[in-house]
Amino acid sequence: MRNRPRKPAGTRRRHEGAREKGSILATSAIGMLSILLAVGLGIDISRFYLIKTELQNAADAAALAAVSSLNGNGPGITGAVDRAVTVMNSYNFNKTGVQFTRDNVRFAVNLNDQNYMSESAAFGAPTNIRFVKVTTPASPVGVSFASLILGNSKNLSATATAGLSVPVNVICPWLPAFILDIEATPITSGKTYTFRLEPGEHVSPGNYQLLAPVQSGGSGDREGMANGVNWCISTGEVIKTKPGVTSGAVRQGINSRFDKYVAGMNPALSPPDKNIAEGITKDDYDKKGLQGAPFKPPSHPGEEGRRVVIMPIAKAAPGEGRDTIVVDRFGVFFLQTSVGGGSGSELKAEYIKDTAFAGNSYFDPGAGASNSNLAVPVLYK
Repeated sequence: MRNRPRKPAGTRRRHEGAREKGSILATSAIGMLSILLAVGLGIDISRFYLIKTELQNAADAAALAAVSSLNGNGPGITGAVDRAVTVMNSYNFNKTGVQFTRDNVRFAVNLNDQNYMSESAAFGAPTNIRFVKVTTPASPVGVSFASLILGNSKNLSATATAGLSVPVNVICPWLPAFILDIEATPITSGKTYTFRLEPGEHVSPGNYQLLAPVQSGGSGDREGMANGVNWCISTGEVIKTKPGVTSGAVRQGINSRFDKYVAGMNPALSPPDKNIAEGITKDDYDKKGLQGAPFKPPSHPGEEGRRVVIMPIAKAAPGEGRDTIVVDRFGVFFLQTSVGGGSGSELKAEYIKDTAFAGNSYFDPGAGASNSNLAVPVLYK
């Protein structure tokens, strides 16, 4: 057998080097492509997480807004859906062509109910409804870099469930006035009760049912009547009384809730109610202008529920001059009218048993008795 002539050593090295260079280039190209895909995948996934978070925030806000309208009656169900839709659409997800409908808001009596009911079903049996579930519509999110792996788009959605808290027993804010519960004529839902007597009609010399909660931080009569006293108290609390009718401050504070502003009152800090029609009952108010119910919108941006206030109820009248009352319990009241001019006539509010929300209230096992119709909105899941 004849031996093949061997190539010179230099030629062999050149050929081997060329093969190595080609292999390195191929490996590098594959590596770079993998890195680019990984980076693109990371960017797309990060966008998904960001948009998912925004959707979840929108769902959370809509569910909490919806719960704050629940009050045990049909119009409260309608209001809950209205609020949820308004909040959700404020996030502008509907610009993608996905519409948030009323059917995306569902209701339940118990948190773990298997089937949450529709708006119409809840409207027909609203008394015990305590929970609202909001589901955002599927929002398509385009894939920018990793479409080969993830496809051209992904649909994202979020669900949030909010509801009423357990009844609270530490209450704030509350109006710095008290209702006197006379044993012979117990307080009854739907009737009106005095929270500031007119001059000459005091419950004791100098006392006209106004309070001076020094622990509130000196917010003042006007601020207290406009926004409530943010000193959290419970039943059995002792509160100082404030002698005199204090007509000007009481009028200025209460009337901000009716879109009447004087003495430097600021509608941004003390907004009016969304319905400032006067001389109406809570039942008329809950109808939100439907069924021919009186309705008058404010000129400034309004806030629902500003005419619903919480006041301490006392069983015994204070003594003469500066004295104290003991809080027996708390009542929820509806302001039917604003306060007129002059020294002020008797001021009354309608006692209601609807569930009301006391902004910073909470439950403390060591505090006094809880109020079954006072709660705060809670995000459960």
